[in-house]
Amino acid sequence: MDASADTGGGILAPLRYGNFRALASGRVLMMFGNGMATVALAFAVLDVTGSLTQVGLVVGARSIANVALLLLGGVIADRLPRSMVLVGGCALAALSQGTLALTLLTGTASLPLMIALSVVNGAAAAANLPASAALTPQTVPRALLRQANASVGIAKQLGMFAGMSAGGVAVGLWGPGWAIGVDALMFAAAGVAFSLLRVPSTGATDGGRNVLRDLVEGWREFVARPWVWIIVLQFMVVNAGWSAATGVLGPGIADATFGRTTWGLLMAANSVGLLVGGVLAARWQPRRALFYGTALVLLQTLPFFVLAGPSPMVPLLFAAMFVGGMAVEQFSVAWEVSLQENVPTERLSRVYSYDALGSFVAMPVGQIAIGPTAEAIGVDRSLLLVASLTIIATLAALCAPSVRSLRRR
Repeated sequence: MDASADTGGGILAPLRYGNFRALASGRVLMMFGNGMATVALAFAVLDVTGSLTQVGLVVGARSIANVALLLLGGVIADRLPRSMVLVGGCALAALSQGTLALTLLTGTASLPLMIALSVVNGAAAAANLPASAALTPQTVPRALLRQANASVGIAKQLGMFAGMSAGGVAVGLWGPGWAIGVDALMFAAAGVAFSLLRVPSTGATDGGRNVLRDLVEGWREFVARPWVWIIVLQFMVVNAGWSAATGVLGPGIADATFGRTTWGLLMAANSVGLLVGGVLAARWQPRRALFYGTALVLLQTLPFFVLAGPSPMVPLLFAAMFVGGMAVEQFSVAWEVSLQENVPTERLSRVYSYDALGSFVAMPVGQIAIGPTAEAIGVDRSLLLVASLTIIATLAALCAPSVRSLRRR
Protein backbone atom coordinates (compact mmCIF):
# COMPACT_ATOMS: atom_id res chain seq x y z
CA MET A 1 0.00 0.00 0.00
CA ASP A 2 1.34 3.43 -0.98
CA ALA A 3 2.30 5.49 2.07
CA SER A 4 1.72 8.67 0.13
CA ALA A 5 -1.93 7.99 -0.49
CA ASP A 6 -4.53 10.34 0.92
CA THR A 7 -6.45 8.40 3.49
CA GLY A 8 -7.88 8.51 6.97
CA GLY A 9 -9.00 6.15 9.68
CA GLY A 10 -8.85 5.23 13.34
CA ILE A 11 -6.03 4.32 15.64
CA LEU A 12 -5.33 1.01 13.87
CA ALA A 13 -5.21 2.53 10.37
CA PRO A 14 -1.40 3.05 10.36
CA LEU A 15 -0.91 -0.69 10.89
CA ARG A 16 -2.01 -1.27 7.30
CA TYR A 17 1.47 -0.11 6.24
CA GLY A 18 4.33 -2.60 6.47
CA ASN A 19 6.98 0.04 7.07
CA PHE A 20 5.01 1.42 9.98
CA ARG A 21 4.61 -2.06 11.47
CA ALA A 22 8.38 -2.61 11.27
CA LEU A 23 9.09 0.78 12.88
CA ALA A 24 6.55 0.27 15.67
CA SER A 25 7.79 -3.29 16.34
CA GLY A 26 11.39 -2.15 16.65
CA ARG A 27 10.51 0.68 18.99
CA VAL A 28 8.33 -1.50 21.24
CA LEU A 29 11.13 -4.08 21.54
CA MET A 30 13.60 -1.37 22.53
CA MET A 31 11.15 0.01 25.10
CA PHE A 32 10.56 -3.42 26.65
CA GLY A 33 14.27 -3.86 27.20
CA ASN A 34 14.72 -0.30 28.40
CA GLY A 35 11.83 -0.74 30.80
CA MET A 36 13.64 -3.61 32.47
CA ALA A 37 16.94 -1.72 32.45
CA THR A 38 15.35 1.44 33.89
CA VAL A 39 14.32 -0.51 36.96
CA ALA A 40 17.47 -2.62 37.13
CA LEU A 41 20.29 -0.14 36.56
CA ALA A 42 19.83 1.96 39.69
CA PHE A 43 19.62 -1.15 41.87
CA ALA A 44 22.66 -2.65 40.12
CA VAL A 45 24.71 0.40 41.06
CA LEU A 46 23.32 0.36 44.60
CA ASP A 47 24.31 -3.30 44.93
CA VAL A 48 27.86 -2.58 43.75
CA THR A 49 28.48 0.78 45.47
CA GLY A 50 25.68 1.40 48.01
CA SER A 51 25.65 5.13 47.12
CA LEU A 52 22.94 7.33 45.62
CA THR A 53 25.67 9.68 44.40
CA GLN A 54 27.25 6.81 42.42
CA VAL A 55 23.82 5.96 40.95
CA GLY A 56 23.67 9.54 39.68
CA LEU A 57 27.13 9.23 38.14
CA VAL A 58 26.28 6.06 36.18
CA VAL A 59 22.88 7.28 35.01
CA GLY A 60 24.31 10.71 34.29
CA ALA A 61 27.18 9.28 32.22
CA ARG A 62 24.69 7.83 29.74
CA SER A 63 22.89 11.16 29.51
CA ILE A 64 26.14 13.09 28.98
CA ALA A 65 27.15 10.82 26.07
CA ASN A 66 23.66 11.03 24.63
CA VAL A 67 23.61 14.83 24.79
CA ALA A 68 27.16 15.22 23.47
CA LEU A 69 26.47 13.15 20.36
CA LEU A 70 22.85 14.04 19.57
CA LEU A 71 23.65 16.70 16.98
CA LEU A 72 25.99 14.37 15.15
CA GLY A 73 23.30 11.69 15.35
CA GLY A 74 20.81 14.04 13.72
CA VAL A 75 23.20 14.82 10.85
CA ILE A 76 23.91 11.11 10.32
CA ALA A 77 20.18 10.29 10.32
CA ASP A 78 19.54 12.97 7.64
CA ARG A 79 22.50 11.85 5.50
CA LEU A 80 22.26 8.05 5.66
CA PRO A 81 19.28 5.70 5.31
CA ARG A 82 17.56 6.00 8.67
CA SER A 83 16.81 2.29 8.88
CA MET A 84 20.54 1.53 8.55
CA VAL A 85 21.31 4.03 11.33
CA LEU A 86 18.81 2.27 13.59
CA VAL A 87 20.22 -1.18 12.91
CA GLY A 88 23.73 0.01 13.77
CA GLY A 89 22.58 1.81 16.90
CA CYS A 90 20.72 -1.27 18.13
CA ALA A 91 23.78 -3.47 17.58
CA LEU A 92 25.93 -1.10 19.65
CA ALA A 93 23.34 -0.93 22.43
CA ALA A 94 22.98 -4.72 22.52
CA LEU A 95 26.75 -5.09 22.87
CA SER A 96 27.01 -2.59 25.74
CA GLN A 97 24.06 -3.97 27.69
CA GLY A 98 25.13 -7.56 27.15
CA THR A 99 28.58 -6.78 28.52
CA LEU A 100 27.10 -5.01 31.55
CA ALA A 101 24.81 -7.96 32.27
CA LEU A 102 27.70 -10.41 32.03
CA THR A 103 29.84 -8.46 34.51
CA LEU A 104 26.94 -8.15 36.96
CA LEU A 105 26.13 -11.84 36.78
CA THR A 106 29.79 -12.84 37.23
CA GLY A 107 30.41 -10.37 40.05
CA THR A 108 33.09 -8.46 38.12
CA ALA A 109 31.19 -5.19 37.70
CA SER A 110 32.86 -2.01 38.95
CA LEU A 111 31.90 1.65 38.99
CA PRO A 112 34.33 2.69 36.18
CA LEU A 113 33.14 -0.16 33.97
CA MET A 114 29.46 0.68 34.53
CA ILE A 115 30.14 4.32 33.69
CA ALA A 116 32.00 3.36 30.50
CA LEU A 117 29.21 1.05 29.33
CA SER A 118 26.63 3.72 30.10
CA VAL A 119 28.58 6.07 27.83
CA VAL A 120 28.46 3.51 24.99
CA ASN A 121 24.73 3.01 25.49
CA GLY A 122 24.18 6.76 25.44
CA ALA A 123 26.09 7.02 22.15
CA ALA A 124 23.80 4.39 20.60
CA ALA A 125 20.73 6.28 21.77
CA ALA A 126 22.08 9.49 20.22
CA ALA A 127 21.81 7.87 16.79
CA ASN A 128 18.57 5.98 17.43
CA LEU A 129 16.45 8.84 18.74
CA PRO A 130 16.47 11.34 15.83
CA ALA A 131 16.39 8.56 13.23
CA SER A 132 13.38 6.74 14.71
CA ALA A 133 11.39 9.92 15.40
CA ALA A 134 11.93 11.29 11.88
CA LEU A 135 10.92 8.00 10.23
CA THR A 136 7.26 8.13 11.24
CA PRO A 137 6.13 10.56 8.51
CA GLN A 138 7.93 8.37 5.94
CA THR A 139 5.87 5.30 6.87
CA VAL A 140 2.28 6.65 6.72
CA PRO A 141 0.31 9.29 4.78
CA ARG A 142 0.19 12.80 6.27
CA ALA A 143 -3.51 12.31 7.08
CA LEU A 144 -2.54 9.59 9.55
CA LEU A 145 0.25 11.39 11.40
CA ARG A 146 -1.75 11.89 14.60
CA GLN A 147 -2.92 8.27 14.70
CA ALA A 148 0.56 7.03 13.78
CA ASN A 149 2.30 8.99 16.53
CA ALA A 150 -0.32 7.94 19.06
CA SER A 151 0.02 4.30 17.95
CA VAL A 152 3.81 4.43 18.27
CA GLY A 153 3.39 5.97 21.71
CA ILE A 154 0.95 3.24 22.72
CA ALA A 155 3.26 0.51 21.42
CA LYS A 156 6.23 2.03 23.25
CA GLN A 157 4.31 2.29 26.49
CA LEU A 158 3.04 -1.27 26.22
CA GLY A 159 6.66 -2.29 25.87
CA MET A 160 7.74 -0.06 28.75
CA PHE A 161 4.90 -1.30 30.97
CA ALA A 162 5.69 -4.95 30.27
CA GLY A 163 9.42 -4.30 30.67
CA MET A 164 9.13 -2.42 33.95
CA SER A 165 6.70 -4.97 35.37
CA ALA A 166 9.00 -7.82 34.38
CA GLY A 167 12.01 -5.82 35.54
CA GLY A 168 10.55 -5.23 38.99
CA VAL A 169 9.86 -8.94 39.40
CA ALA A 170 13.24 -9.99 37.97
CA VAL A 171 15.20 -7.59 40.18
CA GLY A 172 13.30 -8.72 43.26
CA LEU A 173 13.67 -12.44 42.54
CA TRP A 174 16.95 -12.85 40.60
CA GLY A 175 18.80 -9.54 40.70
CA PRO A 176 19.42 -6.73 38.21
CA GLY A 177 21.90 -8.57 35.98
CA TRP A 178 19.23 -10.78 34.41
CA ALA A 179 16.98 -7.81 33.64
CA ILE A 180 19.80 -5.96 31.86
CA GLY A 181 20.63 -9.13 29.92
CA VAL A 182 17.08 -9.21 28.55
CA ASP A 183 17.54 -5.56 27.55
CA ALA A 184 20.49 -6.61 25.38
CA LEU A 185 18.41 -9.31 23.67
CA MET A 186 15.59 -6.85 23.01
CA PHE A 187 17.95 -4.40 21.30
CA ALA A 188 19.19 -7.20 19.06
CA ALA A 189 15.60 -8.12 18.16
CA ALA A 190 14.78 -4.46 17.51
CA GLY A 191 17.67 -4.27 15.05
CA VAL A 192 16.14 -7.18 13.12
CA ALA A 193 12.77 -5.39 12.99
CA PHE A 194 14.36 -2.16 11.75
CA SER A 195 16.19 -4.07 9.02
CA LEU A 196 12.75 -4.76 7.46
CA LEU A 197 12.09 -1.05 6.84
CA ARG A 198 11.97 -0.10 3.16
CA VAL A 199 11.79 3.69 2.94
CA PRO A 200 13.55 6.00 0.47
CA SER A 201 16.52 8.10 1.55
CA THR A 202 15.56 11.72 2.16
CA GLY A 203 18.51 12.94 0.06
CA ALA A 204 18.84 15.80 2.53
CA THR A 205 22.50 16.56 2.01
CA ASP A 206 25.18 16.35 -0.60
CA GLY A 207 27.99 14.04 0.46
CA GLY A 208 30.48 16.83 -0.22
CA ARG A 209 28.95 19.14 2.35
CA ASN A 210 30.50 19.32 5.77
CA VAL A 211 28.87 18.53 9.08
CA LEU A 212 29.03 22.12 10.32
CA ARG A 213 26.98 23.37 7.38
CA ASP A 214 24.38 20.67 8.03
CA LEU A 215 24.20 21.68 11.69
CA VAL A 216 23.75 25.36 10.79
CA GLU A 217 20.93 24.45 8.43
CA GLY A 218 19.24 22.41 11.15
CA TRP A 219 19.70 25.23 13.68
CA ARG A 220 17.96 27.69 11.34
CA GLU A 221 14.98 25.37 11.11
CA PHE A 222 14.97 24.96 14.89
CA VAL A 223 14.99 28.67 15.79
CA ALA A 224 12.65 29.72 12.95
CA ARG A 225 9.62 28.73 15.03
CA PRO A 226 9.51 30.25 18.56
CA TRP A 227 7.16 27.56 19.90
CA VAL A 228 9.82 24.92 19.17
CA TRP A 229 12.65 26.39 21.24
CA ILE A 230 10.30 27.59 23.99
CA ILE A 231 8.97 24.07 24.57
CA VAL A 232 12.51 22.68 24.43
CA LEU A 233 13.61 25.13 27.13
CA GLN A 234 10.66 24.05 29.24
CA PHE A 235 11.59 20.39 28.91
CA MET A 236 15.19 21.15 29.77
CA VAL A 237 13.81 21.65 33.28
CA VAL A 238 11.00 19.06 33.16
CA ASN A 239 13.18 16.16 31.99
CA ALA A 240 16.01 17.01 34.39
CA GLY A 241 13.57 16.94 37.29
CA TRP A 242 11.83 13.74 36.24
CA SER A 243 15.07 11.84 35.64
CA ALA A 244 16.54 13.00 38.95
CA ALA A 245 13.43 12.04 40.90
CA THR A 246 12.71 8.68 39.25
CA GLY A 247 16.25 7.63 38.37
CA VAL A 248 17.98 8.51 41.66
CA LEU A 249 15.67 9.61 44.49
CA GLY A 250 12.86 7.13 43.83
CA PRO A 251 14.99 3.97 44.03
CA GLY A 252 16.57 5.27 47.26
CA ILE A 253 13.14 5.88 48.79
CA ALA A 254 11.99 2.46 47.61
CA ASP A 255 14.94 0.70 49.26
CA ALA A 256 14.17 2.47 52.54
CA THR A 257 10.37 1.94 52.50
CA PHE A 258 8.14 -0.07 50.17
CA GLY A 259 10.73 -2.16 48.29
CA ARG A 260 12.25 -2.59 44.86
CA THR A 261 9.48 -4.67 43.29
CA THR A 262 6.88 -2.05 44.18
CA TRP A 263 9.05 0.66 42.63
CA GLY A 264 9.17 -1.31 39.38
CA LEU A 265 5.39 -1.62 39.43
CA LEU A 266 5.04 2.11 40.13
CA MET A 267 7.12 2.91 37.06
CA ALA A 268 4.93 0.46 35.14
CA ALA A 269 1.85 2.35 36.36
CA ASN A 270 3.33 5.48 34.83
CA SER A 271 3.70 3.59 31.55
CA VAL A 272 0.06 2.47 31.73
CA GLY A 273 -0.87 6.13 32.11
CA LEU A 274 1.21 6.94 29.03
CA LEU A 275 -0.57 4.14 27.18
CA VAL A 276 -4.03 5.45 28.08
CA GLY A 277 -2.94 8.98 27.20
CA GLY A 278 -1.91 7.76 23.76
CA VAL A 279 -5.29 6.09 23.19
CA LEU A 280 -7.08 9.30 24.14
CA ALA A 281 -4.82 11.40 21.90
CA ALA A 282 -5.45 9.10 18.94
CA ARG A 283 -9.19 9.52 19.34
CA TRP A 284 -9.27 13.29 19.88
CA GLN A 285 -7.16 16.34 20.51
CA PRO A 286 -8.22 20.00 20.33
CA ARG A 287 -7.08 22.28 17.52
CA ARG A 288 -4.69 23.98 19.97
CA ALA A 289 -3.28 20.59 20.94
CA LEU A 290 0.20 21.87 21.81
CA PHE A 291 -1.12 24.40 24.34
CA TYR A 292 -3.47 21.80 25.82
CA GLY A 293 -0.71 19.18 26.11
CA THR A 294 1.77 21.64 27.59
CA ALA A 295 -0.70 22.60 30.31
CA LEU A 296 -1.20 18.94 31.23
CA VAL A 297 2.54 18.59 31.95
CA LEU A 298 1.78 20.26 35.30
CA LEU A 299 0.26 16.95 36.41
CA GLN A 300 3.63 15.23 36.12
CA THR A 301 4.58 16.83 39.44
CA LEU A 302 1.94 14.85 41.37
CA PRO A 303 4.24 11.86 42.12
CA PHE A 304 6.89 14.22 43.52
CA PHE A 305 4.49 15.60 46.11
CA VAL A 306 3.28 12.12 47.10
CA LEU A 307 6.83 10.75 47.41
CA ALA A 308 7.83 13.63 49.70
CA GLY A 309 7.28 12.50 53.25
CA PRO A 310 8.56 9.95 55.75
CA SER A 311 6.10 7.26 54.65
CA PRO A 312 4.75 7.58 51.07
CA MET A 313 1.16 6.40 50.58
CA VAL A 314 1.64 3.67 47.99
CA PRO A 315 -1.97 3.55 46.63
CA LEU A 316 -1.95 7.32 46.15
CA LEU A 317 1.49 7.07 44.54
CA PHE A 318 0.19 4.53 42.01
CA ALA A 319 -2.64 6.92 41.10
CA ALA A 320 -0.26 9.88 40.79
CA MET A 321 2.14 7.96 38.53
CA PHE A 322 -0.75 6.90 36.31
CA VAL A 323 -2.23 10.40 36.00
CA GLY A 324 1.18 11.94 35.37
CA GLY A 325 1.88 9.50 32.55
CA MET A 326 -1.53 9.98 30.95
CA ALA A 327 -1.09 13.76 30.94
CA VAL A 328 2.43 13.75 29.49
CA GLU A 329 1.50 11.45 26.59
CA GLN A 330 -1.15 13.96 25.53
CA PHE A 331 1.69 16.47 25.21
CA SER A 332 3.99 14.00 23.44
CA VAL A 333 1.56 13.25 20.61
CA ALA A 334 0.78 16.95 20.12
CA TRP A 335 4.51 17.75 20.02
CA GLU A 336 5.38 15.04 17.50
CA VAL A 337 2.56 16.00 15.15
CA SER A 338 3.41 19.71 15.45
CA LEU A 339 7.01 19.07 14.40
CA GLN A 340 6.13 16.66 11.62
CA GLU A 341 3.51 19.00 10.14
CA ASN A 342 5.73 22.09 10.18
CA VAL A 343 9.34 20.94 9.56
CA PRO A 344 10.52 19.65 6.14
CA THR A 345 11.15 15.90 6.16
CA GLU A 346 14.72 16.20 4.86
CA ARG A 347 15.67 18.35 7.89
CA LEU A 348 13.49 16.69 10.50
CA SER A 349 16.19 14.49 12.08
CA ARG A 350 18.40 17.53 12.72
CA VAL A 351 15.52 19.47 14.28
CA TYR A 352 14.75 16.41 16.44
CA SER A 353 18.41 16.30 17.46
CA TYR A 354 18.33 19.96 18.57
CA ASP A 355 15.05 19.22 20.35
CA ALA A 356 16.59 16.25 22.15
CA LEU A 357 19.80 18.12 22.92
CA GLY A 358 17.95 21.00 24.57
CA SER A 359 15.46 18.73 26.31
CA PHE A 360 18.11 16.35 27.65
CA VAL A 361 21.13 18.62 28.22
CA ALA A 362 20.23 19.28 31.85
CA MET A 363 19.38 15.64 32.63
CA PRO A 364 22.91 14.57 33.61
CA VAL A 365 23.22 17.72 35.70
CA GLY A 366 20.03 16.84 37.55
CA GLN A 367 20.96 13.18 37.92
CA ILE A 368 24.45 13.90 39.20
CA ALA A 369 23.50 16.86 41.41
CA ILE A 370 20.38 15.42 43.03
CA GLY A 371 22.29 12.91 45.17
CA PRO A 372 24.50 15.49 46.92
CA THR A 373 21.50 17.87 47.10
CA ALA A 374 19.41 15.23 48.85
CA GLU A 375 22.26 14.50 51.26
CA ALA A 376 22.54 18.24 52.01
CA ILE A 377 18.87 19.32 52.33
CA GLY A 378 17.02 16.01 52.55
CA VAL A 379 15.13 13.88 50.05
CA ASP A 380 11.73 15.49 50.76
CA ARG A 381 12.94 19.03 50.16
CA SER A 382 14.77 17.92 47.03
CA LEU A 383 11.54 16.48 45.63
CA LEU A 384 9.64 19.69 46.40
CA LEU A 385 12.40 21.70 44.71
CA VAL A 386 12.10 19.56 41.57
CA ALA A 387 8.31 19.95 41.55
CA SER A 388 8.52 23.73 41.94
CA LEU A 389 11.01 24.13 39.08
CA THR A 390 8.81 21.98 36.81
CA ILE A 391 5.74 24.10 37.56
CA ILE A 392 7.57 27.38 36.96
CA ALA A 393 9.01 26.21 33.60
CA THR A 394 5.63 24.94 32.40
CA LEU A 395 3.75 28.10 33.34
CA ALA A 396 6.38 30.18 31.54
CA ALA A 397 5.90 28.13 28.34
CA LEU A 398 2.13 28.53 28.55
CA CYS A 399 2.57 32.33 28.56
CA ALA A 400 4.23 32.29 25.12
CA PRO A 401 1.90 33.51 22.33
CA SER A 402 3.35 31.08 19.78
CA VAL A 403 2.54 28.10 22.04
CA ARG A 404 -0.99 29.35 22.69
CA SER A 405 -1.78 30.06 19.04
CA LEU A 406 -0.35 27.02 17.18
CA ARG A 407 -3.10 24.89 15.66
CA ARG A 408 -3.15 21.47 14.07
CA ARG A 409 -3.62 21.32 10.30
